[in-house]
This record gives sequence, structure tokens and C-alpha cells, in this order.
Amino acid sequence: MNSKQVELWSPWILLVAVIALWQILCSAFNVSEFIFPSPLRIWDQFLEYRGLIAGHAWRTFWVTMAGFGLAIVVGVLLGFVIGSSRLAYAAVYPLMTAFNALPKAAFVPILVVWFGIGAGPAILTAFLISFFPIMVNIATGLATLEPELEDVLRVLGAKRWDVLVKVGLPRSMPYFYASLKVAITLAFVGTTVSEMTASNEGIGYLLISAGSAMQMGLAFAGLVVVGAMAMVMYELFSIVEKHTTGWAHRGSQNH
Repeated sequence: MNSKQVELWSPWILLVAVIALWQILCSAFNVSEFIFPSPLRIWDQFLEYRGLIAGHAWRTFWVTMAGFGLAIVVGVLLGFVIGSSRLAYAAVYPLMTAFNALPKAAFVPILVVWFGIGAGPAILTAFLISFFPIMVNIATGLATLEPELEDVLRVLGAKRWDVLVKVGLPRSMPYFYASLKVAITLAFVGTTVSEMTASNEGIGYLLISAGSAMQMGLAFAGLVVVGAMAMVMYELFSIVEKHTTGWAHRGSQNH
């Protein structure tokens, strides 16, 4: 097995090892399933309630994608505005940083008052928690454009808009895809947190219901499903990134 194959299989090997150790510890110490269910118990609960889990998972997925899509649009637009102007960067960036420091779970009760219980608060929570990485990375990619390169392009007749659109944005693509891989995981977190307090559907609601019924295996199965959805989307963006920004990864491909 060469180094590339080892790199490919190492996450799966580690995952299997963690699950095996988890099962061994639960069996060896006879841990109660009401406290910490074993992987086998989680799997049994998943099979038993697979229809219920699938329905809640689909709701969480499309709500997350709606909030994430909104985050991409707003994040790219704000990032372009902030990164293309030194004044905007100096004025807006600190305010956005302060806003990002606010706990997004605290917005859920406010969103419930505004939009009621349902998909609205969950979509907006997913948006609020995930747009910041996208905005920051786009702004950074544009703001760090080499002055020497910009001067050369200006001498060749390029206008500021041409430099930003034809050079700045393509140069920002690696930053953009890196932000997507972070933001999508945050979006699932935002949706789940909102569903736990402001919804009667979704994995977040399932976690609260299962916990109240002391069905910890079902609750952990819901957590596994959320993690799996986030991992699939993460890998999807990784594949798209490799096919669209291969020029930025030449150094890593030679290893």
C-alpha cells in the first residue's frame, strides 16, 4: 500500500478503531444504554427507527441547504465589498467580527417571535452561523492581492473592476472552497440547535424527543446521521475544489 492509499484509507481505519474500542469499553464495563449506548445498540435503534430518522434527516438537510445557500450569496457579496475596498475592510470587518462572536443560539427565541415555530428560524440560524467564514475568506483573498501584480495590470490598462473580477476572484477560489467546507458543518450545527428549541421536525427535534423518552440509542443515531450528512457535503466540496482549483494544489499533488 503506497502513501496515497494510506492517506485515503487512514480516516476509515481510524473510524473503525474508534468504534471497536467504544464497543469493547461498553461491553467490558457493562455501561448502561441509558447513559452511553454502544455502537451495536445505536445500530439496532437506527434500523428500528430508520423511517422516522430518514424523515427528520431530510427535513434537517433541506433546511440546512436553504440556509447555507443564503449564506453563500450573502457571504460572497459582503466579502467582495469588504475585500475590494480598504475603507470597507477597515469599517465593516471589525463589526462583522463582533457579530460573529455573539452566540447564535441566543437568536433562536427572537427568530421564533418574528417567524414562528418551523423552518424559518432554522434556516436563518444556519445562515447566521455559516456566512461569516465565507465572507472572511473571500475578503481575505481579495484584500491580499499582491500590489505589484495590481500595478502591472493597471499599467497594461486594466481597471480596478477588471483586476478584482478577472484576477482577484479566481485567486480567491481556494479560500472560497476552504470556507465552504467549514461553513457547511457550521450550518448543520445551526439547524440542529434551532430545531431543538423551535421546531417539531428535524434531527434536533428528534434528539430532544429521544432524550425525553430515555432512548439514548436513537438520540446517538440522530447525531451520527447529522455527522454523516456533514461529512458527505464536506467531501463533495473537496472533490469540486480539486477539479476547479487544481492549479492551487500542484505542490500537494506531487507528494
